[in-house]
Amino acid sequence: MEVFDAPAPYYPSEALSLDELAYWIAFSRVIGIGPVYFKRLLDFFHEEIRLAWKADRRDLAQAGLGQKLIESFLKQRAAIEPLHELERLERRRIRVITWKDATYPPALRKTPSAPFVLYTCGVLSREDQFALAIVGTRRMSAYGRLVTERFATDLAHGGVTVVSGLALGVDTVGHTAALDAGGRTLAVLASGLDTVYPENNRGLARRIVESGQGALISEFPLGVVPDSRNFPARNRIIAGLALGVLVTEAPEQSGSLITANFALEQGRDVFAVPGNMFARGSNGVNKLIQDGATLVTSVQDVLEALNLFTIPQCVELQEVLPDNEEERILLALLSHEPRHVDDLIRESDLPTMTVTATLMTMELKGMIKQVGGMQFVLAR
Repeated sequence: MEVFDAPAPYYPSEALSLDELAYWIAFSRVIGIGPVYFKRLLDFFHEEIRLAWKADRRDLAQAGLGQKLIESFLKQRAAIEPLHELERLERRRIRVITWKDATYPPALRKTPSAPFVLYTCGVLSREDQFALAIVGTRRMSAYGRLVTERFATDLAHGGVTVVSGLALGVDTVGHTAALDAGGRTLAVLASGLDTVYPENNRGLARRIVESGQGALISEFPLGVVPDSRNFPARNRIIAGLALGVLVTEAPEQSGSLITANFALEQGRDVFAVPGNMFARGSNGVNKLIQDGATLVTSVQDVLEALNLFTIPQCVELQEVLPDNEEERILLALLSHEPRHVDDLIRESDLPTMTVTATLMTMELKGMIKQVGGMQFVLAR
């Protein structure tokens, strides 16, 4: 069971009460209920997900679930205790991000099969919207290592977050080079966050979390072990988190080509580094180029294609712009003089839970800072 010492303060979710969150988590454990069926339940029960969890056969059928799925759900429901699931996550300081949360990765949110729950450990940042996935073979050549290190390092220096799957080979080198360069990286797992796979990368996973330079992410709840069926699902998340996918080295049967296909389906760019035509490890990436992937030989090619030369300015502008009315109200009440949360609740005339959740979101965005004793100031 992995427990990481994350540098960020722990809070389960900024948008849902603990009671609501417990039922979202419980549904994520139900095999057969994915984003489509969960959305049907949310709509039918007017977003009262607790009612959906406790519904009988008749209401579940009216909500659009088939008879086979209803029977499967009822059987699984009997073995799941929602509040217990929440407690297990809290003990491991694993945070849950739902569709309701402002911090749900915006690029992933736009994909057709975006998970309704993401489990995360570490630090997610607003800068992570400017991300590129680097994927490739586990059996990497010296050339593949050099190429991956070069691109990951240069992307990190350019403020681009490197996304990959924590696998051996290209994934490992991509994550490590980004961290070494002082950049950010996100690792997407094909298991629950209590099972880091492969075992050789436990140290890397710990470094990602405890450095504050990134996060581990999974759509799978605790207790789910790596399984061959989970990796394509993991790959679609990798593609969904990024603006594009870069394949640095891959044979024809590489799982990285699945990630590239997901990127194409999601309308994202696919980039490929040409390889030795006589090397089997380059057959897949060279075929990608033949099929229309953008051939790149430097990070400048990627930045130009994605128009990512102005990341720092974009981030700075977005950090000071409120996303909703609650943020606008609280921003108007804050200055560089500390204001206590009780004063903000009273003067904003907003519900207590709304104020505290919004302040957490604004702090995560870098708009405000907590200076102790539940007092807040503008961050800039």
